[in-house]
Amino acid sequence: MLAQAANIGERLTPWTLNDQHDQPYTLDEKTRVLLVARNMDGSKLVKAALENQAKGYLEARNVVFLADVQRMPSLIGKFIAIPAMRDYSYRVVLDRDGAVAAQYPGAEDKVLWLQLDSGKLMSQQEFSSADELRAALEKLPVQ
Repeated sequence: MLAQAANIGERLTPWTLNDQHDQPYTLDEKTRVLLVARNMDGSKLVKAALENQAKGYLEARNVVFLADVQRMPSLIGKFIAIPAMRDYSYRVVLDRDGAVAAQYPGAEDKVLWLQLDSGKLMSQQEFSSADELRAALEKLPVQ
């Protein structure tokens, strides 16, 4: 898979990765926001922002959460972290080799928000606060 950075106005290249339930997910044109976490801190920020939200909260807003887990030790991922993610009320699309997340450059310790329209990148921003991320998610229309 080629790691080419996405630019504003360009169509994102579709990709397919498995989620925490080993179910395939393909990025499609219905996705309005792609959240990208590059490490455990970013994933914890998303988890805190989604605390107490009902199952399907992200899906109702056409939001996809992509977690780069390539640096996670395989035994910890296999036996601890990924099984724990199965209890989350939201889908976590797992980038096990980091090739997809690498297409969307951003700060390691922040969550990248990519605003999409029919698969085209319209804008991007980064979040370092769960409260700010939660507020931004709450402003999204429910489909």
